[in-house]
Amino acid sequence: MRVLGVDPAAAGPTGYGIIEGDGRQCRMLHYGALCPPEKRRRESAGGTLRAVHELLGRLIVEYEPDAMAVESVFAALNLNTALRLAEVRGVVLLCAEQHGIPVHSYSPRQVKASVAGYGQATKEQIQLMVRAILALQETPQPADAADALAVALCHLQAEHTRRRFVFPAEAPSTHAARAAGGATHNRALPISTRR
Repeated sequence: MRVLGVDPAAAGPTGYGIIEGDGRQCRMLHYGALCPPEKRRRESAGGTLRAVHELLGRLIVEYEPDAMAVESVFAALNLNTALRLAEVRGVVLLCAEQHGIPVHSYSPRQVKASVAGYGQATKEQIQLMVRAILALQETPQPADAADALAVALCHLQAEHTRRRFVFPAEAPSTHAARAAGGATHNRALPISTRR
């Protein structure tokens, strides 16, 4: 499975990372961060949103991810920051929808717990764990790119667990199905009930 992870940002760089794997083994294909010039950020929010949309569109066309994993909006932000972050997140979701890519959201705490084993891990700890898990030669920079890789890893692990325990016989890689010319779609998962 191939996953495009995105760490949307209101003012700083929007991180992105693409990984491929099966939940047990994975490798990094590409990562980075879109850093619009300070002048452009101040003058045109629309220009920044367009740059994010264009970048993600190029990444989707080039790498053909099976899913997009996005860090959800952090609730304790001030109103202006939350609104700007929601705008960027909206563009990310729109781009995924335009390309038919399913989107999965994870809270910062979920991502940290999945990658570092601790929901309050620092950015530095996340960077080190991403480097170790993906066997990278260097620590991913900037931290926004490492966060995006962490979001992708979180989804890969969640998807591996879901496939292993819910539909093991019915879970072929959608990337493989797409390459073979087959249809791809998401199955609705049954909600477990207590008895």
